[in-house]
Amino acid sequence: MLEIQNISINYGASEVIKNVSFALRKNKIVAVLGANGAGKTTLLKSLNGSIPITKGSILLAEKPLESFSRRDIAQKIAVVAQENETKFPVTVLEFVLSGRFAHGGVFGWEGEEDLRIAESALEMCDLRDYETRLMNELSGGERQRVVFARALATQARILLLDEPTANLDLSHQTILFRLVRERCQTCDSSAVIITHDLNLASEFADEILLLKRGEVVAKGEPNQVITAENLREVFEVEVFLDGHPKSGKPRITLSY
Repeated sequence: MLEIQNISINYGASEVIKNVSFALRKNKIVAVLGANGAGKTTLLKSLNGSIPITKGSILLAEKPLESFSRRDIAQKIAVVAQENETKFPVTVLEFVLSGRFAHGGVFGWEGEEDLRIAESALEMCDLRDYETRLMNELSGGERQRVVFARALATQARILLLDEPTANLDLSHQTILFRLVRERCQTCDSSAVIITHDLNLASEFADEILLLKRGEVVAKGEPNQVITAENLREVFEVEVFLDGHPKSGKPRITLSY
């Protein structure tokens, strides 16, 4: 679905992403991990063309990303950014319906199908009683769930999520990751997720990309990437690793 081939990104003279390559395949989730300042958000923004790359290439459906119009990209790739700029007085339903804009509707002139899709997205995100609530009256966690519902309403096949669980309680963190997993499995979709929760990444991701100062330290399945040596190099901490009692995936505990 997306092929990232040796991309680098510069901010002025500073190279913040250095020769990164990976593939986002159908039905798969890629988690991007790394310390603050590793370049995770910059990398994610490049995947829908929000930030230009300096060299390398990004292919969407085997075609250069830059060959697509912004509307085409918006139909194919949905973004859930870190919770911000959502504190304005529109209703939750209006905000989620704005995700249908790329499909040809004009804000305020959505059809019955648009409304059905938006209401379904709200239901999936445990927001069925929030339709008339104003965005600027919601908590940070509630707004984050609404932003995710808008991404679902786009029906884009690729989801790019930047710390989508940062303001969520434990229950809604799990709901969100399960929704992403179910969507990837049942709708031929895929997702790239930035998260600081290594255990959620280990449990739900098919592949992990571990970044340090814009470079890939390791990539592969969770049991290949989540090792004490890799986490020590990237996060400068000592950890204890064992297997999750149900899934067997690596489970991380800080060693104090």
